[in-house]
Amino acid sequence: MRRPMVAGNWKMYGTRASVAELIGGLNQQALPAGVDVAVFPVYVHLEQAHHGLKAKGVAIGAQNCAFQYEQGALTGEVSSGQLADLGCGFVLVGHSERRSILGESDELICKKFAATQAAGLVPVLCVGETLDQRNAGETLAVVSAQLEAVVGVLGVGVLANAVIAYEPVWAIGTGLTATPQQAQEVHANIRSQIAARDEALAGGVRILYGGSVKAANAAELFGMPDIDGGLVGGASLNADEFGAICRAAGS
Repeated sequence: MRRPMVAGNWKMYGTRASVAELIGGLNQQALPAGVDVAVFPVYVHLEQAHHGLKAKGVAIGAQNCAFQYEQGALTGEVSSGQLADLGCGFVLVGHSERRSILGESDELICKKFAATQAAGLVPVLCVGETLDQRNAGETLAVVSAQLEAVVGVLGVGVLANAVIAYEPVWAIGTGLTATPQQAQEVHANIRSQIAARDEALAGGVRILYGGSVKAANAAELFGMPDIDGGLVGGASLNADEFGAICRAAGS
């Protein structure tokens, strides 16, 4: 049985004061024992979150890493090895905002996925389609190609130590959410794509849904057979809302 996971992507939000307040709120939450909970702050708040949430058992992840594991002359970048040294357990790889706004290619995302695993960290590979692609009926093809860009190069075995997050781009930060049935269709297709190479592995890979997940819709989304939790954006900046989403995953 796959263990549910809820991850909060704090994006480029927060000051030391607001992060301290959020950490305090999260420490007051009753989080379910059967759910893995993680938060992904910006780099400058990683250590603060790591120390502030360690006793609560909340894992810490980074929103990005350099494409090479080794330290080196890459001004402005942070290596996965440095993130591991800081106490991170996860790294987001291929988030749509980095694909579309910052121009990250499938090739670069594959390198970051490999660099994350080289440091012993777990990549959370983000895949998803735009509204135009969904309207054109290209959703499954687009998501399959994004997954294949990693699996086709590194081999399906790398997914044994990875998490996949399906985030329809049209639902991120817009208030729009894929229906549970729409999300389940894509999650099932991802799992079937993996199963074509390794059926046993496919049964164990956690696939999260992201895209305007809230306490009000979390239980219905997480009730789908191939949805193993959520990658939560804006709602993760509210401790009460995030706690409720985590409890929905535990039910």
